[in-house]
Amino acid sequence: MKRPISLDLRQRILASYDQNEGTREEIALRFRVSLGMVKKLLQQRRQTGDIACRYHRCGRRPRIVSVHRQKLRQLLSQKPDLTLEELRRATQLDCTVQAIHYVLEKMGLTYKKRHSVPVSKIGPILPERAATGGGSNRRWTRRG
Repeated sequence: MKRPISLDLRQRILASYDQNEGTREEIALRFRVSLGMVKKLLQQRRQTGDIACRYHRCGRRPRIVSVHRQKLRQLLSQKPDLTLEELRRATQLDCTVQAIHYVLEKMGLTYKKRHSVPVSKIGPILPERAATGGGSNRRWTRRG
C-alpha cells in the first residue's frame, strides 16, 4: 500500500522546482518520487493553493448518512425485530443489506433475533457444562 509523502518532502520538491534546480524529471529522480507525483503536486498547488495530502477526499461517499441513521434508530425503537431487508425498504435506501448491517454495527445497534421461549421459572434449562477429559465424572465410571 502506498503511503502519502510527508509535507516536508512536498515543500522541498516544490521549492526545488520554483528555484529552477532542474526539470520535473530531474527533480523526481533527485527526491526519488515519480514524475506523476511532481506533476500532481504542481497541479494541486496551482488549483487549490494547498499541498497537503488529500487522502481524506478519496473513496466513495457514504450512501447512509446521519438522516438515514436517525430513521434506522427510530424504526428499531418502534419495532426491534425488523429484518435488514425490511429496514432497507422502510428507509428506501439504494444499498445492500450488508451496508445496513455495517451501519447498525457501528451505531451499536443489534438486529439479532432473540429466542421467544420464556425464561424457566424453576431453574436453568441446561445443566452446567461438564469438565473435559476422561474420568472427570467418577460417579458414572464402573469399577470392577
